Amino acid sequence: MSKKVFITGGGGYVGCYLTDYLISFGYSVTVYDLFIYGENVFKSKDKLNCVKGDIRDQELLTQSIAGHDIVIHLACISNDPSFELNPTLGKSINLDAFEPLVRISKNAGIKRFVYASSSSVYGIKEIKNVHENIELEPITDYSKFKAQCEKILMNFKNENFICTVIRPATVCGYSKRQRLDVIVNILSNIGYHNKEISVFGGEQLRPNIHIKDMVRAYKCLIESNIDLVNGEIFNAGWENKSVNEIAHIVKNELGGNIKLKITATNDNRSYHISSEKIKKKLNFQTQFTINDAVKDLKNAFDKNLLADPINNPNYFNIKKMQQINLK
Repeated sequence: MSKKVFITGGGGYVGCYLTDYLISFGYSVTVYDLFIYGENVFKSKDKLNCVKGDIRDQELLTQSIAGHDIVIHLACISNDPSFELNPTLGKSINLDAFEPLVRISKNAGIKRFVYASSSSVYGIKEIKNVHENIELEPITDYSKFKAQCEKILMNFKNENFICTVIRPATVCGYSKRQRLDVIVNILSNIGYHNKEISVFGGEQLRPNIHIKDMVRAYKCLIESNIDLVNGEIFNAGWENKSVNEIAHIVKNELGGNIKLKITATNDNRSYHISSEKIKKKLNFQTQFTINDAVKDLKNAFDKNLLADPINNPNYFNIKKMQQINLK
């Protein structure tokens, strides 16, 4: 009998890709999501159950989680601008709803719980090797709540409730629920359609991970020996590239006569992480690059898979949040 996975936020950018990916390996998946970006985001129909619900609805969560083996918690108000649009809403979803979800999961007999935190919990670090054990210095409430949820989760772990945290880099690449408000995707979209890429500063480092590697990482976590992942935290990223390097990759992969405009800035904050732990402990290695992500996006643009990618609010979280006015 296949294992049953419950994915909160499974209709999102990473979530819908992860759902199809796990189903392709024989998992049965329940997606719990508000589907504010639409419901037609899955290739798979078999072994897929969709529940339209709010992560704050404890009664519906209790009903829906029962009978599953694994919870992967992705649901949140994602990225700082969207969070800051309504901090009260952001707190209610990203922090206040978390402990009830964990408690409901544990009481339902869930065996594994994977929490999608963020590499932004580290804040700005000058040291080269930003590993999982260094002090967290989150700057924004979004990041602070991610860090708090990590601590909450670890209070519930035991030998029967395996708890794991992953701190992903910024995800890039094509998905049926596309985001065009993250750096590689932003530059690819603007470069393809406007034939010009603008970069402010350029030497700032940004960690990225291809969406195909991101879903591979989640599968790795839920399949690894419990002794290797229980109570553990893992960074997940590819190389830490400067914004300038990313811009040149995008320019070269898109081809054609694309202008690259670099403007000086006083904001040269760099974010970078080390992903050596997940590589050494779980033997997980990335297989895809920023180049691959740009190629996938170019293919999507070429084939008109994304409707009005410059203006469509579905591809920009903050525009969509402003449009729907979620309470």
